[in-house]
Amino acid sequence: MLRKNPSGIMPTVSESAFIDPTAIICGKVLIEDNVFIGPYAVIRADEVDENGNMEAIIIKRDSNIQDGVVIHSKSGAEVIVGERTSIAHRSIIHGPCEVGNDVFIGFNTVVFRTKISDGCVVRHNCVIDGLDLPEKFHVPPMTNIGPGFDLGSITTVPPEYSTFSESVVSANNDLVQGYKKLANEL
Repeated sequence: MLRKNPSGIMPTVSESAFIDPTAIICGKVLIEDNVFIGPYAVIRADEVDENGNMEAIIIKRDSNIQDGVVIHSKSGAEVIVGERTSIAHRSIIHGPCEVGNDVFIGFNTVVFRTKISDGCVVRHNCVIDGLDLPEKFHVPPMTNIGPGFDLGSITTVPPEYSTFSESVVSANNDLVQGYKKLANEL
């Protein structure tokens, strides 16, 4: 469901994107080409800063926002999800934050006040709050990262996880086409 926020702003969605009918997309949200938004996802850009301004939540091309994901932003801060990025089931992406290109965010992970650089793989049940991740970092399951965390304890992404991330993007791109085709048959 697409809907206005209290400021009267409607989302902007590419015609080539697929948004499940149970998802809610509210306000200053920009969804680019070939994006998959899964069931019960909520993407909500409705808060303003102290001056009444609001930045957009941007989901870039070929990315997928899976079932039950919540993307929101405090006080109208910007949220960017890069190209070919996967945000897995029930994760929370809370702005201000930026998730780079070719990133995989695992199930039930929370991302807040951070930049996750290109090519990172963040596994399931992680919390990343207030510390930026350099390119191609691999965050093991159930890791909590914040100020003071030693990034030297994290390795780069093993090839098998890069391959897995690419396969998730490919599968969800196929879903965009499949669901759009079904919608045209009804």
